[in-house]
Amino acid sequence: MLPARPRHVALVAVGGAVGAVARVALAEARPLSPGELPVVTLLENLTGAFLLAVLLTVLGRRSVADSTVRLLVGTGVLGSFTTYSTHSVELVVLLEVGARWLAGGYLAVTLVGGLLAAAAGMSLGRRLTPQAAGARSADPGGDP
Repeated sequence: MLPARPRHVALVAVGGAVGAVARVALAEARPLSPGELPVVTLLENLTGAFLLAVLLTVLGRRSVADSTVRLLVGTGVLGSFTTYSTHSVELVVLLEVGARWLAGGYLAVTLVGGLLAAAAGMSLGRRLTPQAAGARSADPGGDP
């Protein structure tokens, strides 16, 4: 593993703070009760999958890679806005209160919905940005 550049760490940290604050603000605006569908986390994760796919597709279609935007917005903001850990805990809570069908539905909608959201985001990203000569097209994510 290569050592992180201080500038890259700062970009991710600043973006992460923005995304985390947005996620917490939404969660506090609509508190979750045990046995209830975690709508906020579901919408955050689906929205994040869509926006990340748009961003990475647009950046991947440019002839010059822009690591600043990818690290700040993609890894930082969207990486902390979406949350696998909260999703997992919410699934466990649903199972613990006996809401097995709801837990299964939540899991299925998150997985399938996330894939569909990412596919839609990639499609939008392609329409927004013409393919530049020499741009990466196979892997819109790439490495930092």
